[in-house]
Amino acid sequence: MALKATIHKADLSISDMDRGYYANHSLTLAQHPSETIERLMLRLAVFVLHASERLAFTRDIAGDDEPALWQKNYSDEIELWIDLGEPDERRMRQACGRADQVWVYTYNGRAGNVWWKGIESKLGRLDNLNVIGIDADTLAKLAALNSRGMQLQATVQDGQLWLSNGTDTVLVEGEKLKVVGE
Repeated sequence: MALKATIHKADLSISDMDRGYYANHSLTLAQHPSETIERLMLRLAVFVLHASERLAFTRDIAGDDEPALWQKNYSDEIELWIDLGEPDERRMRQACGRADQVWVYTYNGRAGNVWWKGIESKLGRLDNLNVIGIDADTLAKLAALNSRGMQLQATVQDGQLWLSNGTDTVLVEGEKLKVVGE
């Protein structure tokens, strides 16, 4: 018998001063049986960093042709493609061809940096690709915020995300491996 996804609910209050975006989101996240709590919480943090009314979680791990999150316009064209981990070169080229902006958040510490160094010469010229590295310590702190029913406050200012459950607060600030315009 196949294992089923674990459902997590998150009520997010977002204050993104960098983009002037202030909203509340009630999210349902399905944790795939092979997905860690750290990766699930990274998906949630990345949602906050790119939040909009049209940003959506996808089938992610269960579907090879979709990222972790995406935002489509009203014509069903992909405006924003967000992947987590260390996707292969072919997948990144396809994503950059299909979407206006592509963001990759690596989360395997040194392995993520090694992955980027190995692929940077092939993908570094793509003008819509952004790559951010998230360290293991940050992931562990994010995982500590997890519960099946979360009430979280998020503040984004000066490129930093502060995520709090009312008791504990975590700073999520990635290493910019490649950011368009920087």
